[in-house]
Amino acid sequence: MTVGNGISRRKFGGLAAMAAASLTLGRPALVRAQTPITFAVPNPSALTFMPYWVALGEGYFEEEGLTPTLQAIDGSSAVLQAMSAGQAQIGAPGPGPVLGARARGLDAKFLYNLYPKSVFGLLVKDESPVQTPADLKGTVIGVGTADGAEVSFTKAIMTDLGLAEGTDYTFLPVGDGGTAAVAFLRDEVGSYAGAVSDAAILGARGLKLREITPDAYLGFFGNGIAMLDSQMAAMPDLAPKFGRALVRGTRFATDPANQEAVLAHCAAGNPQEGEDKEFAAALLAGVIHRMTPTDAFIAEGYGYQPPEHWQMIHDSAVASGALEKPLDDLAAVYTNEFVPGWNE
Repeated sequence: MTVGNGISRRKFGGLAAMAAASLTLGRPALVRAQTPITFAVPNPSALTFMPYWVALGEGYFEEEGLTPTLQAIDGSSAVLQAMSAGQAQIGAPGPGPVLGARARGLDAKFLYNLYPKSVFGLLVKDESPVQTPADLKGTVIGVGTADGAEVSFTKAIMTDLGLAEGTDYTFLPVGDGGTAAVAFLRDEVGSYAGAVSDAAILGARGLKLREITPDAYLGFFGNGIAMLDSQMAAMPDLAPKFGRALVRGTRFATDPANQEAVLAHCAAGNPQEGEDKEFAAALLAGVIHRMTPTDAFIAEGYGYQPPEHWQMIHDSAVASGALEKPLDDLAAVYTNEFVPGWNE
């Protein structure tokens, strides 16, 4: 199925959304007008966007008066394109692509820090001689897509080491999951920059991997929830409602007693991902860990975006050339205004 303008998408969630709509019987609080919305994400992993599927399965979106449909498309740039074209009211891009879009004049705004601990990591085979990112000089680094948030993340690390793309190393888009495993096995890449879901999938494929991401880069947070300023003006209730449902879904998932229910909700979004229950449980644990704020910011609540982390991401983007020049107003790129209400 395609979005207009030829954007390819892998669609998950339509059936789940329809099923959720049918659950209104027996829930008096849900007898209200439901607003249909489209939520665009950059990959089809349901566990990666676990709070959404939990909120859908537990009826939290319905209680907010929302009937969402999730659309999985290829990469953060495609998510932003869908939002710009009016094909998605809300999306989950990475912070790097949002900075780039803002520099090009798109009024994208980051609202919710879904992964306060970096969702990305640099991975090598366990037997690889590579011990640090500096050892990747002269090598090919595999990435999921050419314009994904993992590219911005890796560029920041390499730029800080004085290494330039195209001169000291190159990126090779190899996809995720099975295709990335093949690239490793064929030695087409010596390392891979991927998300927590990618690492779990590669491990399930029999690849014993080792992470070489420096601890200092945990502040390079991952994908989050974004809207256009114009869309926020047109639908002022969407951000408060959507984020509140996500926080409720996250809190539900952090209770170990709810693990089976959480895995079932995610399996409804991506049945293939839920077939291997051991793998799914391991990935869920990794996702919850990275969605839990660090001790320094946990009191701020889910969704909070530390300004100093935004500054670090911005400065690295400028240094790497991802941004031609500093943005005039970095504070316009993100907002924490909804965080207190989401966490009540």
